[in-house]
Amino acid sequence: MSEVLVTGGSGFIGSHCILQLLAAGHTVRTTVRSLEREADVRAMLKVGGAEPGERLRFFAADLLQDDGWAAAMKGCNYVLHVASPFPASVPKNEDELIVPARQGALRVERGARDAGVKRVVLTSSFAAIGYGHPARQTPFDETSWTDPTSSGVTPYAKSKTLAERAAWDFIAREGGGLELAVVNPVGVFGPVLGPDYSTSILLVQRLMDGALPGCPRIYFGVVDVRDVADLHLRAMTDPAARGERFLAVAGDFMSMVEIAKLLRGRLGASARRVPTRQLPHWLVRLAALRDPTVRQILPELGRIKNGTNEKARRVLGWRPRSNEEAIVATAESLLRLGLLKDSAKRA
Repeated sequence: MSEVLVTGGSGFIGSHCILQLLAAGHTVRTTVRSLEREADVRAMLKVGGAEPGERLRFFAADLLQDDGWAAAMKGCNYVLHVASPFPASVPKNEDELIVPARQGALRVERGARDAGVKRVVLTSSFAAIGYGHPARQTPFDETSWTDPTSSGVTPYAKSKTLAERAAWDFIAREGGGLELAVVNPVGVFGPVLGPDYSTSILLVQRLMDGALPGCPRIYFGVVDVRDVADLHLRAMTDPAARGERFLAVAGDFMSMVEIAKLLRGRLGASARRVPTRQLPHWLVRLAALRDPTVRQILPELGRIKNGTNEKARRVLGWRPRSNEEAIVATAESLLRLGLLKDSAKRA
C-alpha cells in the first residue's frame, strides 16, 4: 500500500479522508498547524472507529510557511491537499482567504514535485464553478469556472477559484512529472466526528438549535463527507483522474425549506425547534444589515442552481449517498455527540 499525506487532518473532510485511507490499508501522514492538535485528531478518528497507532504520523506545517512541508512529504506516493480556510463569516480583507488558499496550493504542489510524489488531489469547491454567472436552467458541470471579477462573488468563492486556477497553471508550467486531480464538492454534510467541522454543518446546527427565525429562499448542493472522501481516494489512484476535475454533488440542489422539513419529518421531537416558514427577501436583507453571516448569502437569494455528478459516476464509478441520508446523518451525529443545545434532552 501507499504512503499518503493529508493536509489539514483536523478538518471535517480531512479526518474522513484519513479514516478511509487507513481502512484501505494505506500509511497516512497529516499536517496540522500545531502538533498540540494530534490528540484532538486521534479522538475524532476514534469516534469514526479507527485506532491508527503508528500508521498515522503528524507533522506541523502552515499554508503560509515553507517550514515542515519537505519533511511531511518525504517518501510519500500521494498527497490529498484538503486544507484551506473556510470561515463562517466574511473576513474584513478578502486576502485573509485568498492568500493562504493560493499560496498553500502552490506550496503543497512545489513540495510534492520536489519530493517525487506521483499525484496531488486538490480539494477545491463548487465555489470555483458555479458563481458569477447569469441565471441558467442547465446544471453546472466541471467545464464551468466561477468569474472572480463578478459582483456578488464572495471572498471564499474567489479564494477557491484563484487557488484552483493557480494549481492548474503550476502543473502546466513547472509541475514536472507531478499529476493533479481536483475534487469540487458542493455543501459537505454527513456525520461529524467532533466539534471541528465545516461551515456547511452550521446550517443544520442552527436549524436544529432554533437559532434561525425562518428559512431564506436559498438553495444548497448537498454531498455526504464520506462520499467526498471516497471520491478523493478514487481520484488519487485511478489513471483516468489525471488532469481532471470532479464535481461532488449527490443530487438536485435543495432549498433551505426542504432541508428544514426533512429534519422535522425524520427526527421528530429532536427537531422541534427547526423553523419551516420561508422568510421574504426583504426581511433577510434587513437582517443582513447587522449580521455579516447573513450578508454573504444575499447575492444567492432566489437563485436556483444545480450541478451534475455524471462525470464522477462515469469516469470513476462514484456512487454517492442521497441528499436525505447526508442531511439526516449530520443532525444525528450532532445529537449523538452533544453538539446541540439541550442534546441530552432531545436524544
